[in-house]
Amino acid sequence: MTSKKYINLGKITALVSFILGTVIFGLYYYTSNWELLFLGYAFIALVGIINLIVFILIYSQSKKDLHNRKKLLRTSRTMLANIPIMVLYIWIALTLLGTMRITFTNATGNKLTDINIVGCETEYISELKPNESKTVWVGITGDCSISIDYLNNGKRKSETVAGYVTPGMGQKHKHSIDGKDKFIL
Repeated sequence: MTSKKYINLGKITALVSFILGTVIFGLYYYTSNWELLFLGYAFIALVGIINLIVFILIYSQSKKDLHNRKKLLRTSRTMLANIPIMVLYIWIALTLLGTMRITFTNATGNKLTDINIVGCETEYISELKPNESKTVWVGITGDCSISIDYLNNGKRKSETVAGYVTPGMGQKHKHSIDGKDKFIL
């Protein structure tokens, strides 16, 4: 194989790895689908092996072809640029696993105020107008449940949002505030 083919192979490998990894990560970020998380782990392992093989081939070629050595080494560096991106994606995914991203929607028909989200971590929403939504990120610090209490027409009400959450169980969730407990988790 010529050096030009090695360079093209390296560039294509780096680009395809980046695009597919970003798509899998983006889908996981927006859906919190655990199957995508496992797909991402498998993807990292498989693509890591493929990238390593291509990297070694390009690096070996750079030792043989001194005329194209700079181009070959530049291609190797381009491939290595995916490593910090992968580490960032893994860090964000681990953060998401430790966080409940709950979108609260006021379904009562009244303005709600003084909304306390109580669970592993305490959060607060000052008010929600009828049909208004707000997303709150609640960190999961240990085994816990998540509930809310709020003022509706001056009366303090409460409802269960999640009966049980545990570290590593983070996900996206929608909760309609309507004065009724829901069996969720």
